[in-house]
Amino acid sequence: MASFSLILIRLSLVAALLMTSFCQLKAIGIREVVDDAVSEQREFDYFNLALQWPGTQCQHTRHCCPSNGCCRGSNAPTEFTIHGLWPDYNDGTWPSCCKKSKFDEKEISTLLDALEKYWPSYRCGSTSTCYSGKGLFWAHEWEKHGTCSFPVFRDEYSYFLTTLNLYFKYNVTRVLNEAGYLPSNTEKYPLGGIVSAIQNAFHATPKLVCSKDAVNELHLCFYKDFKPRDCIIERSPENDNYFASSSCPKYVSLPVYTSSGVDDAAAAIPWILENEPL
Repeated sequence: MASFSLILIRLSLVAALLMTSFCQLKAIGIREVVDDAVSEQREFDYFNLALQWPGTQCQHTRHCCPSNGCCRGSNAPTEFTIHGLWPDYNDGTWPSCCKKSKFDEKEISTLLDALEKYWPSYRCGSTSTCYSGKGLFWAHEWEKHGTCSFPVFRDEYSYFLTTLNLYFKYNVTRVLNEAGYLPSNTEKYPLGGIVSAIQNAFHATPKLVCSKDAVNELHLCFYKDFKPRDCIIERSPENDNYFASSSCPKYVSLPVYTSSGVDDAAAAIPWILENEPL
């Protein structure tokens, strides 16, 4: 009888061990399925180069700090700057956080001066990332968007370098200035004229995003070989004669923002809007 009881105890222990192993394998399997789902988002269709107008972006400034491009005094940006290069789908959606590749600032150390000038953050504090918790604005752009640009980009350095080169080659600020669309706190310009100036220069239709009547962002779109293409945008009922973002009215402004630097917080925070851009 004692030996029979011992056998039952041993069988119970074996069953418990088998059940524990099965649960561990099942958990691992679930994690692998989730990881595969993240990494196997379908390949993107085109690139969207999103540019920000500093005069409008700086109206969102709540706090001044050295990392905020709005707070650099005479060195504050006065032309369109880069928000990001985003892989997008033709159906209006986009992939995000595709590959577990954490941002490493050392990888782009030779580009930092250019990035500080032409790809600044207009925020204080850290930005959310996919894999690194809170981090730099560039970390957010690489982990959320850059990791989805495979197979065109396979590393962080190439992503940032190519984005800078696209920005320099397709100089939106210069095109608009030459067409007579200059920064001003008093002038308003026809949205159709701005769209036409970009179309004539690059032979493709941009997308504009506005905050009230101020241009907030301008997007240029490219095929995977970086030839310009039309952006996917909605026709506004108010502006039915041409393509334009529905967030923009018929007449828009390119506001000027004057920064007195980090030390003059009052001058740096003249307006507070509802939402800060990411």
